[in-house]
Amino acid sequence: MITFLTGIIPVLCVSEMFKFTEKEDLVNARVSAIKSQAQILATQLATKSYSAGTMPESVDEGLMQLSNTLSGRIVLVDVSCKVLKDSYNLDEGKIIVSPEVVACLRNGESGLTQTNGGYITFSCPIYDASRVNVKGALIVAGTTAAEMIRSNQVSGRILMLEIVCVLLIAAVSFLLSKRLVKPFGLISENIDKISEGYSGERISFKGYSEIEKMTDSMNTLVGKMETLDNSRQEFVSNVSHELRTPITSMKVLADSLLVQEDAPVEMYREFMVDITAEIDREDKIINDLLSLVKMDKSSPDLNIEPLVISDVIELILKRLRPIAAKNNIELVFESFRPVTAEADEVKLTLALSNLIENAIKYNVEGGWVHVSLNADHQYFYVKVADSGIGIPEDAQENIFERFYRVDKSHSREIGGTGLGLAIARSSILKHRGSIQMQSVEGEGTTFTVRIPLTYVSQ
Repeated sequence: MITFLTGIIPVLCVSEMFKFTEKEDLVNARVSAIKSQAQILATQLATKSYSAGTMPESVDEGLMQLSNTLSGRIVLVDVSCKVLKDSYNLDEGKIIVSPEVVACLRNGESGLTQTNGGYITFSCPIYDASRVNVKGALIVAGTTAAEMIRSNQVSGRILMLEIVCVLLIAAVSFLLSKRLVKPFGLISENIDKISEGYSGERISFKGYSEIEKMTDSMNTLVGKMETLDNSRQEFVSNVSHELRTPITSMKVLADSLLVQEDAPVEMYREFMVDITAEIDREDKIINDLLSLVKMDKSSPDLNIEPLVISDVIELILKRLRPIAAKNNIELVFESFRPVTAEADEVKLTLALSNLIENAIKYNVEGGWVHVSLNADHQYFYVKVADSGIGIPEDAQENIFERFYRVDKSHSREIGGTGLGLAIARSSILKHRGSIQMQSVEGEGTTFTVRIPLTYVSQ
């Protein structure tokens, strides 16, 4: 409808303006013809002698010729307002005292009157040969009937053209709007499918940059929904697998003991140690899952307080130094300046602990881990660099995904759950911060954490 109105309103306005202008031009041309012919005849009559009852033939012919030319009525009046000649032979000998005639005879002023019915009357003075004294008046009356007929004919043709334009614009508007609305229909169908639980479809539409952007955004949304759905399914599958694996191991160990009635005490002790290790592993997975669930809350319960960040890192390193010493890993901390920031100590400690602990566990014998602290006027930065095994380039995009592990066999050897980096990233994001990673396989990995010095809640 908008397209139709946008096209048809200018057409109708222009056509109506043209019809009005055409009518005005025809009427004005008729008026100009009457005025010019009357003034020419009045000039000619100035040199003629005439009076009542002695109208020269040349004057009579001139009046009748003008009457025929203009298809109107010509009235000749003397200075006493008496009609000397009437081309219609109706008022000869009578007196005319209309304001226009009086103005002509007294003041030498021409007068023009028009009625709504299309009747035109023009009065002009007739001077004597000296062009000083008025000796009479010439009244020319006519109608614009012929002009109205012609104007109506033109209006009829314009009306036909308007009808054709309306039909063409309606057809073009329908086809154009149908093409414009088509992608919106596809987007609506996709949204309905997504709301019903089905996967959306990719939409391809070329032609208009705005609609292309909209369809691209919809395709991006569909892609993210698919990725989210796949991640959810994979997460559920991984959780089930990770929780089932320790239980399965414990059941195998317990069944092995049960089938042996006279199993030696050493075997019992060895199997119970293994069962305890599996219980610890199950407990770690559950605790990590609980931590991750807490991080996923839309409104996390953060206990924000001023913290000396170097003290927090020192406590983390103090707890992890025995693990580093066991693996012969050199653990170094460097603080460039004192840093005090607003943060949740528990969650920040959890995030940094996971990063530093991973740097120790996924390192090489005799390697090093370097932790540094720095700050500017807005953020503080914690960098954790190691000389470890590094991360393959094709796996770097997925390392923050839950349960994702680059080397599953090595992860199981050191007891990893695949949730550490996901927990660290979630905790840092809750602090309105960011985390970046750089790694070269076989050379080591560097994680850089940036967190605002002042916490701003949304």
